Amino acid sequence: MLPWAVLWDMDGTLVDTAELHFSAWRECCARQGRDFTEADFQATFGRRNPEILRFLLGDHLTDQEVASLGEAKEQLYRAEARKTGIELLPGARNLLTSAREHGAFQAIGSSAPRANLDLILELTDIGQYLGTTVGMEDTSRGKPDPEVFLIGAQRLGVNPSRCVVMEDAVAGIQAASAGGMRSVAIRHVGHHPVEALQMAGATLVVECLSELNGPILAGLLNL
Repeated sequence: MLPWAVLWDMDGTLVDTAELHFSAWRECCARQGRDFTEADFQATFGRRNPEILRFLLGDHLTDQEVASLGEAKEQLYRAEARKTGIELLPGARNLLTSAREHGAFQAIGSSAPRANLDLILELTDIGQYLGTTVGMEDTSRGKPDPEVFLIGAQRLGVNPSRCVVMEDAVAGIQAASAGGMRSVAIRHVGHHPVEALQMAGATLVVECLSELNGPILAGLLNL
């Protein structure tokens, strides 16, 4: 049988780090004399830091300023994550295991910086399930562009049409659709309504990862 793959978003899909990111963005913006609201947070889900920072602070920022501000924000996030700890969302480890047992290659395709990905892998011990990880530094365009997932599929050696993307955000579901992939929208963290995820092109919408297993994901590809 030809290989198939599960491509995982990270924040909001495998782990719930929303409050940590929100707090870090709020502090980062406060240092620049700008408020950071829940609406700002929702508007930037799934996007890369360079795009988020220019959305929040303006296109006048230089690349060096963007890099510096982005790193400062991520240092705030990582320090708090190490302090409080990170746990996988309910059902995540069982689904990672079930997908592997059913023959799926697996990867993470995230807008997060590499250091954040490495921290999550360290704190959750899920590297054993993954063939590769794709982060912000590996891409030039953020979701809803499909680049991050297409790179993941390429690195795994799997045709995009045989990939299932696991996402919580509208931008991520749009990216999967643009890449010709099936997708599952997980609503556990509850940031997006069912209708918006369906409109974005989700093949399946579930409330929790525990509703899924490897055969269900394979079935989305008619395997």
